[in-house]
Amino acid sequence: MALNFSCHAAVLNTHLRCKLDATLNKSLEKVRDLLIKNKVPSITTFPQKSLQKGNWVKLICGASFEDVVDIRNLSLVYTLAGVDCIDCAADEAVVNAVNEGINVAMTILPLRRPWVMISVNDDEDLHFRKAEFDPDDCPKDCTRPCEKICPANAIFKAGVINERCYGCGRCFPVCPYDKIKAMNYVRDASETSKLLERDDVDAIEIHTNGRQTDSFKELWSGLGDSVNHLRLVAVSLPYNGDSTVSMMNKMYSILERDLCCLNLWQLDGRPMSGDIGRGATRECIAFALRLVSSKDKPTGFLQLAGGTNAHTRSMLSNSNALIGGIAYGGYARKIVGRILSCMESEGGLAHIESYPDLLLMAVMEALNLVGGVKSYTHTL
Repeated sequence: MALNFSCHAAVLNTHLRCKLDATLNKSLEKVRDLLIKNKVPSITTFPQKSLQKGNWVKLICGASFEDVVDIRNLSLVYTLAGVDCIDCAADEAVVNAVNEGINVAMTILPLRRPWVMISVNDDEDLHFRKAEFDPDDCPKDCTRPCEKICPANAIFKAGVINERCYGCGRCFPVCPYDKIKAMNYVRDASETSKLLERDDVDAIEIHTNGRQTDSFKELWSGLGDSVNHLRLVAVSLPYNGDSTVSMMNKMYSILERDLCCLNLWQLDGRPMSGDIGRGATRECIAFALRLVSSKDKPTGFLQLAGGTNAHTRSMLSNSNALIGGIAYGGYARKIVGRILSCMESEGGLAHIESYPDLLLMAVMEALNLVGGVKSYTHTL
């Protein structure tokens, strides 16, 4: 009797699982239909072609953002939306999460695979820091403005959730007791080299202040032969006035001897501010237009970042002929993150594909952003 009951239970469980899988697959059809109607499979091209056409789109997960659950789901959603590249922290667990998201997306709808990029720094840099404070030092009557202003939901009564903090710095000036400090770090070149030798890492981005080249040269030399595995080398820097172009040319001369792939300049206008509003994008556009008009600009594609959002493409107007594309960070994470937080509140699995209705909503948000650059057929 016990054996019969066990067999019956096993058959019932298998039946329920099959029924659940069938329901999920049917719901995922809506996602597939949306992507096909928008002609995403036919419009998306190989990443290098996108750079040449000027419609390259990169998702920036964040050089310091290490929440692997969110990163996996963001990578899944934006792969379906047709991004050309996903930029993430130079951390093994983070790289694994990005590739898992990409792989799951490709089971939903076969698309060309986006490149995976890891970000490193040659010196102290805003993108490579974490907020830090001792919650026991906080007065009990503090109104906690740090918690309210944090765009990453990284601050709670227990302190800072380290993997969620990406170093935007908005909490520093609002603390009424000056308790929050910045913890800066530099990525290790030898550990980065190991990641670059993986088959599922395609590109590197070096963040530099653009004011000197000694630390840049040291980092590039420290990466050794691992750069031979790459499809793209990007350098991210801010605008430093009249010296910007000459410093870029000096950096290119350092790269050139060992450069075996494409190169790109990420023009970092107003770092980590795209989610603030329309005005945040002006600085990166101004930076790009200065470079485009320069007769001495260095070899390589130009890409906007730092303050990019839904307004960036339209504000470029007709001046983007020499710009390879746009990278979206905080804004891209914000519009999809709102939906990911709904999934978390339901208290179930952390995989967004297990919630097809939420996945559909997330993909629609991502398509609206990416489609502005890719010129998808608008059928949302």
